[in-house]
Amino acid sequence: MFREMRKHNRGMALRPQDLVVALKLAVSKVGTYPELAADLELSLSEAHGAVKRATLAGLLVGDRQVNRAALLEFVVHGVKYAFHAKRGRVTRGIPTAHGALPLKDKVGKGSDPIPVWPDPAGEARGESFEPLYRSAPAAARKDERLYELLCLIDALRGGQARERNLAEQRIREILQS
Repeated sequence: MFREMRKHNRGMALRPQDLVVALKLAVSKVGTYPELAADLELSLSEAHGAVKRATLAGLLVGDRQVNRAALLEFVVHGVKYAFHAKRGRVTRGIPTAHGALPLKDKVGKGSDPIPVWPDPAGEARGESFEPLYRSAPAAARKDERLYELLCLIDALRGGQARERNLAEQRIREILQS
């Protein structure tokens, strides 16, 4: 029986794209799976799988409705452990975490390079910061609210205590509205 349960649940662990899908659904009205897939630059099967896994994890309920309390709890308390930040060398890219709004204006500018999602067309130079999911930067370009949330989550994933506290406060405002 245990083997059957393991076999049935294989591949059902939460993946980074599942969180991106839940965040997109939290801040935008998305009508169909093809729209969701196109907005997030996922394949249709990736979008379906992400919704299924996010629903099994309790981040979504019913027909792609966001369980805001569960999403908030996971983002605040689990995201930095489940999807830890990977940093690299200085590169050109898109600002994230405390290098982007809304934290950019609240966190003192130091001599350290800002975190950026690597992108040759990016407008900033900074320390490479691997995005939550490979298509997250492209999806963020299409949706300002999603970009803000992804940057705040990056602050939780790899920021200092002050940055994490400010990010948590803003995420609470967004997800509880």
